[in-house]
Parts: sequence; structure tokens; C-alpha cells
Amino acid sequence: MTPKSLQSPSRLPEMDPAIWSRLPEELLEHVLSCLPLKTFLNLRSTCKRFKSLTFSPSFMSKHTTRGSPFSSFLLLSHPQFYHQYPLYDSIIGSWRHLALSLSFLLPVTGSNGSPSCSLLSSSNGLFCFSLPSSKSFLVCNFLAKSSRIVEFPSYPFAFESLAFVSMPFGYKIFVLCSKFSSNSVFVYDSRVHSWQKFDRFEPILGDNYRQEGVFFNGSLYFTTSEPFSIVCFDLESGRWERLDNELPGDLTFVRLVSDGENKLYLIGGVGRNGISRSMKLWELGGGRNWIEAESLPELMCKKFVSVCYHNYERVYCFWHQGMICVCCYTWPEILYCKVSKRTWHWLPKCPSLPEKWSCGFRWFSFVPELYATV
Repeated sequence: MTPKSLQSPSRLPEMDPAIWSRLPEELLEHVLSCLPLKTFLNLRSTCKRFKSLTFSPSFMSKHTTRGSPFSSFLLLSHPQFYHQYPLYDSIIGSWRHLALSLSFLLPVTGSNGSPSCSLLSSSNGLFCFSLPSSKSFLVCNFLAKSSRIVEFPSYPFAFESLAFVSMPFGYKIFVLCSKFSSNSVFVYDSRVHSWQKFDRFEPILGDNYRQEGVFFNGSLYFTTSEPFSIVCFDLESGRWERLDNELPGDLTFVRLVSDGENKLYLIGGVGRNGISRSMKLWELGGGRNWIEAESLPELMCKKFVSVCYHNYERVYCFWHQGMICVCCYTWPEILYCKVSKRTWHWLPKCPSLPEKWSCGFRWFSFVPELYATV
């Protein structure tokens, strides 16, 4: 008989199934939620119960509160995917087989049979849709299956740009609106369920402005048309301000991206006469100056410029889980930069996209959040 002191240290005591099978489900969920995400994903194939947890709102919520989102997706909106939104899982790095459907929250068609809504923006697990036939916006949380109708502040209501900002205790909808000969700003605050109107904006942004504002330090930041500059709108006071810091030279286009916390980035093309020869990424430094952080590799730059046809009005950017995503309405792929590693990549085209696809690609960041309030 071998003494216990001489037994192999790698041998572990057996777990009695009669005991562990009686472990309450809520305790099991708590233990599993403490595992690293990749470890848990590897356990999904061991039993149906573990696999079902990937669809459990309570489990997803527990995992998210530990600082690492259980799931995060890049969501594609395209006219050929009617009320279906293909999802790219940015954690496991692949397209999901099932598209997200919001048909249970959305009206099917308008009175003339045309699509009755359009997805405009997303923020921290919330979506914002426009419902023109209902003269309203729709804010919804897919995970919680909750929604709220927000009526337009006036009618007719033609707007050029919308920014949707989710906050710890609600959200705000910022709209640049043209009505007759007057341009105005409207801000909806979900905490008081009302709109507030602010003064004219055309001396700062100009006519027909289309880019979405970027939320940073309590304000929305915008880039103007040439000569390029940056202006911001304080969501509390309603005041506009033009930043006096100097932008990099020889810019052909500029876009802003914020990490949602304390960093603001600028992405721009560098060249002459509207032709970009390179693309670069800058970070706003502590001295309010722009510090070059990274350059897009030459071959990737040539591809991106070619798919845009040098029409940079079609280019838009957003932040998603440590990535800066650079997109074009006319192209089905995303160019993205992993900020921590300073590396650039192309996201593969959605496999369910038809061979003959049309323009109109809109990408959104979607990080499910059970407790995001509508």
C-alpha cells in the first residue's frame, strides 16, 4: 500500500455526482460566471445546460458586471436584410449563424407597404429607430425585450443628423433638424421624457450636415467641412464651441471616435486635391494637441480608398470594444484598428449577403446590456 505522502500530486479527489448534481442552479451560474470567457465557451459542448446559458439574460448580466462583456457584436443593417440583422461575434471572431430579428418590437410595414422603420443608432445595448409613419422614434433593448416610443417634437420633422447617447441613468437623443428656413437642434432627455430646442447651428456646421456626433466629456463633437475644424455641443447647456487646437496638415477627410471614457481619436486621409495617399490615426493629448498614433499600411489604404472612390462623405467611424471601426456605405467590409495592439484588419464579408448586393451598409456596435433602461 502506497503512503498518502507518496501518491502522485497530480491526482485529484473524485467529485461525488450525488452531491454535485444537487448544487442549486443559481450557485452553478455564479461559479461559471467567474470563469474567463474563452474557458466557458469551451465548456458549452459538454452539456445542454451549459450551452443554454449563452441565451440566459441573468447569466449574461452576471458576466457583464465583472467587467468583461459576455457577448459583443458588430451588427449589420442593410436594405436586403429586411428586419433581420446579421451579427458578427467580435469575441470569438466569426459570424453567427442566426441573425438578430427585432420583428417582435417593430411594425412590419408602413401604410404604403414600404419598410416602416430604419435603424439610426446604437449605444450600450440600446437601439434607436425612426418610425416616420408613426411620427416618432423607437428606443428598444433587445435583451430585455423592452421598448419606448418617443414622439417627434414637431411635424413635419426633417432631420439631417442624429446622435444617440446612453448614460448611466437614461439616454439623450440629439437631432439636427431643418424646418422651412430655420435650422434647429432638439435634445430629448429620457429622465424627464421631454424635448428641448436650441438655437440655430448653420454658422458652425453648415448646411446639409450628415455626420453623427461623437460623445466625449459630456459634449458631442463634430468635424466641419473644409477648412476642417472641430466643434462641440454641450448636452446640458446647449452651447456650441469651436476648438482652437490645430489639426494635422494636408487632410482630405476627418472623422472622430471616442472610447466613451477619456480618449478622443481622429482618423483622417492625408494627401492633396482630395486624393488620399495615406490614412492615419491621431489621439488627443493632454495638452489638447493631436499626437500621431498609427498609420494604415499602404496596401490596406489603397483598398479602402478604391472602395470609397475618393467620395469620403460615405465614410463613417465608431468605437467597439477596443476597436476603431472605419466603414463605407458602399462596401460590405469593415476596416478596423485594434487600438491596444495598434494593428489593422479587415472584417470578412457577411456570408449571407447575396452575390448581387446594393449599397446602404450600416454597421453598429451592439453590446447586450440587460439593465440599459429605455
